[in-house]
Amino acid sequence: MAKYQDIYNTLLSQIEDRTYRPGEMLPGEHELMQVYDASRDTVRKSLSLLAQNGYIQKAQGKGSVVLDINQFEFPLSGVVSFHELAPSLGKNVKTQVVMLEKMHPDPHMQENLHLSAEEYMWVLQRVRMVDGEAVILDTDFLNAQIIPHLPAKEMKKSLYVYLEDELHLPISYAEKEITCAMATNEDRMLLDMKNFDMVVNVESYTYLDDSRIFQFTSSRHRPDKFIFKDFARRIHRI
Repeated sequence: MAKYQDIYNTLLSQIEDRTYRPGEMLPGEHELMQVYDASRDTVRKSLSLLAQNGYIQKAQGKGSVVLDINQFEFPLSGVVSFHELAPSLGKNVKTQVVMLEKMHPDPHMQENLHLSAEEYMWVLQRVRMVDGEAVILDTDFLNAQIIPHLPAKEMKKSLYVYLEDELHLPISYAEKEITCAMATNEDRMLLDMKNFDMVVNVESYTYLDDSRIFQFTSSRHRPDKFIFKDFARRIHRI
């Protein structure tokens, strides 16, 4: 077995048995060279293989951060609420409402929600806790002309359940855009960011079945915890 593969297997075993826990740093390249009596190129090849297989994230100037191999799957297709996903995410899943305010939209939200400056929107911000860690920051901007009341108690449970069961609003479809973004001060304040300096940001525009947009959402995820999955089929040429 090649030496880089042997180092890779040893480090992988230590990650799997949680000698190195998610969010912790692996020893630096120089230390690994001494421990394994290996060249820098050999150590770098082992680390690159760990990164390629999703076990670590290399952070420039910082080293290698151990990722959580127990990641959660989030579907890309479909309109699914966090409440509906919660049973698959863990035994201890909670939602904290950190903001619920009614205000006039700024120009950006006027465009996103098709509102005038005189109309109102709701700003609903929630932190999602999974097994004691704050790993998602959801900020919803909602058309207050469509949704006149938004009780905070219900928002700890499910926005969509409230809209569909209480207000009888038929939610139909969403458009989503996924990007990586640098963590903001707000992310660092509200999320358990550990050593990560970036988030996965999912922006979505959600519509009723009459094609009215009622919601714009920015959902910011700590990058080690989530895999976004979709199903794709190739359409063959005729």
